[in-house]
Amino acid sequence: MRLQKGFTLLEIMLVLALMGIAISIISFTNNGQAPDKQLEQESKRLQVVFDMASDYAVLNQLQMGLLVDQEKSIYTFVHLDEDNKWTVIEGQKLFEEYQLPEEFTLAIELDGLPWQSDDSLFDQEVFDEELSVSNDGVQIGNQEDIEPPPPQVFILSSGDITPFELTIGFEPSFSDQRALYVLLQGQDFTPLIRKTLDEPL
Repeated sequence: MRLQKGFTLLEIMLVLALMGIAISIISFTNNGQAPDKQLEQESKRLQVVFDMASDYAVLNQLQMGLLVDQEKSIYTFVHLDEDNKWTVIEGQKLFEEYQLPEEFTLAIELDGLPWQSDDSLFDQEVFDEELSVSNDGVQIGNQEDIEPPPPQVFILSSGDITPFELTIGFEPSFSDQRALYVLLQGQDFTPLIRKTLDEPL
């Protein structure tokens, strides 16, 4: 059984405050910024906000998640409300929908990770092995009543996260600039690991 060291409320609040300052600096953009610097900035933003979301989930005992729209290059942090519905967190602008700049891409991988463990996340009996909310109690209704898809990555109040790899890429359409990629890895717990790639995995 894994032993977890606890944190005081003051320690967690201090960390969140410091990370808030860091993300405000990272979020500052410059229109003339080189693609490699902008890619570094975007990957650091997601890395820092994800780690903050994990701290927020533990502090507030929430089940949270990261919802990625690969087609639109958008990511959003959501939480499971009292009605067991995934929804955005009111009053937390940092976790709201965020779209990457033009020519930047998102690609997420959940299965077949070489370092993935099978025993930590789903022992909670909150989620099933298909990475979705348990179907117990779900009723089929009209089309407009169908819930939006659950997030691909779960961030639990215990500190556990879904193992995943997320590639952020710069892929210019009409330019002789080369494509650039950064890989973010989540391995059961935060912090995320960030790596620069020569090409997507």
